[in-house]
Amino acid sequence: MKKALITGANKGIGFETAKQLLQKGFYVYIGSRDSNLGKEAVKKLKSQGLSNVEVIQLDVTDENSVKTGREAIGSKTTSLDVLINNAGINGGSPYTALEASSKQFETAFNTNVFGVARVTQAFIDLLRKSPEPRIVNVSTSVGSLSLQSDPSWPAYNFAKFAVYGASKAALNMHTIHLAYELRETNFKVNAVCPGYTSTDFTFHNGGDVKIAGNRIIKYALIDRDGPTGKFFSEETNPETGEISW
Repeated sequence: MKKALITGANKGIGFETAKQLLQKGFYVYIGSRDSNLGKEAVKKLKSQGLSNVEVIQLDVTDENSVKTGREAIGSKTTSLDVLINNAGINGGSPYTALEASSKQFETAFNTNVFGVARVTQAFIDLLRKSPEPRIVNVSTSVGSLSLQSDPSWPAYNFAKFAVYGASKAALNMHTIHLAYELRETNFKVNAVCPGYTSTDFTFHNGGDVKIAGNRIIKYALIDRDGPTGKFFSEETNPETGEISW
């Protein structure tokens, strides 16, 4: 049975992604900063007949929490097949580059970039033991430098979230380097935008969370001939999914 770890998976897109991987026959570790909320998520999944799931207390901003989470999973399995770096924050308001505080930038980067680096480095040894390891970094088209600088982009005049966008652009660069460093292995590493989705994150505006979850697991399930080091947003490009950095 393949095993996956999803950070920030106690609710929203992370929870839906966990649900869909469970339905595909995976064993899923629900990474949750609040273990009680994680337990509630596991309880909900098990009530739906999805039993191969458990919570791992994991705060991506805390080195000790990540280390403890790694030890916990390492005591249960010798390998990990999929890592989905889903945990993220929007940085809060004010959203503009001239008004947002340095603390907003620091906090967003700590979760959206440094947190991904912490978790990926902590679990890379378990991933290396999988025959076909996959890493999916949950990103956003808002973090595309090309789109943000293109006046013809439909979201050009309203998707201006300086803190969030900057942190996700940095995450995208991290994804490129990670894919490059693992290019001669069986790893597939990609950045995936789930699209504007109705969750707490968007104040329940946007599309169906099931669609978002499906967009993510697609790249957790790609075969040996699949892409690596790419950026996908099916909402932006319905034809091929790939968009420019």
